[in-house]
Amino acid sequence: MADGLKVVAHNRKARHDYFVEEVYEAGIALKGTEVKSIRQGRVNLRDSYAEVSNGEVFLRNMHISPYEKGNIYNVDPTRSRKLLLHKREINRLLGYTQRRGLTLIPLRLYIKRGLVKVELAVARGKKTYDKRADIARRDAKREMERTFREHQKQ
Repeated sequence: MADGLKVVAHNRKARHDYFVEEVYEAGIALKGTEVKSIRQGRVNLRDSYAEVSNGEVFLRNMHISPYEKGNIYNVDPTRSRKLLLHKREINRLLGYTQRRGLTLIPLRLYIKRGLVKVELAVARGKKTYDKRADIARRDAKREMERTFREHQKQ
């Protein structure tokens, strides 16, 4: 927990499926039981995305499991949640999403100084051949490191 930052959830598929161009930090409007559930790490960012509508940014499909002791205060696990950003940031994101092929995806969810924050990325979808090229590049790098270590031992 360096610098008061506790990462609660990662979107591991995001960097595999998208080219990340720009990253923003945003707060989230949550209910009390959702915060308690997030603190327990019961959140999933897979298949979630953000969209700009009516001058506001909403996070869709993020799953926060209901808090066990929440009773009647629990809300729908996949409800849309408003992201808290400055107006100029929202306008910039609106410009990015109106351009062809760019989308907003959450990369990770974390707690910073007691507040729940989301790292939101402006991203472009990868094609299948891009994914294959990344895998080949990673394998080649791993192979070079292995041969380098073997050379060092001799």
